[in-house]
Amino acid sequence: MNKNTLRRLCVALSATVLASLVCAQPAPTTPPPAAPAAAAPAAREDASAAIEKKDPRGRFQRLHAEFLERAKSPIQVLFLGDSITEGWRKAPHIWDYFYGMLQPANFGIGGDQTQHVIWRIENGELDGVKAKVVVLMLGTNNTGQHTADEIIAADKKIVEMIRAKVPGAKVLVLAVFPRGPRKVKGVLDEADSNRRMEVINAVNAGLAKFDDGKTVRFLNINERFLGQDGKIPHFIMPDQLHPSPAGYQLWAEAMQPLLTEMLK
Repeated sequence: MNKNTLRRLCVALSATVLASLVCAQPAPTTPPPAAPAAAAPAAREDASAAIEKKDPRGRFQRLHAEFLERAKSPIQVLFLGDSITEGWRKAPHIWDYFYGMLQPANFGIGGDQTQHVIWRIENGELDGVKAKVVVLMLGTNNTGQHTADEIIAADKKIVEMIRAKVPGAKVLVLAVFPRGPRKVKGVLDEADSNRRMEVINAVNAGLAKFDDGKTVRFLNINERFLGQDGKIPHFIMPDQLHPSPAGYQLWAEAMQPLLTEMLK
């Protein structure tokens, strides 16, 4: 084999080796797209702040405007709260029987938490009101995100606001009503119910300390809503949160003696 042939073989061999090395390299890959950043959790509202409820349907603002108008007329007994208070509208015959002669006002809005009621008061709902008694029952909607101490502090602020806005009124603070397990995606959520009731029981223990025997009274009627097994009968609260007319009858009867005393 002459030198030229040997040279050609070496060149060919080198090209073959180089090609094999190039082919052996892994093909470049496009890096996978970065995972989207997790959405930031919704801001947790201060239970004692004045916060206007975000309501795309405008119902909150509409009812607030109605209450401002109602406040211009005489009121002897004013109920302040959330959907449980608003629900008196489902039992007008009971409302009229127990309170019709007292020029009553129902300032309840479904879904309200303490911070929303504080906003309502700061924005005029009690201005000019000269009620004899204000009945307050509020806090169950806060139990999803607030502690018992936060709810107690917020309710205390509301009582103080009532006393400042309506100095001649007495305040009847009701214990936050009991609630049972509600369905989440068709399944009863016992764990959520138990957790919320722990908060409610702690809240009610704190609310009881508001009672000064004179201008602020506390009343816990929760046992009236329970059966012998300690659970809420469905005919009293069909959805384990909102009273039926039978539940409102129990409420009125249980509250009547103390309310009568406070109206004197």
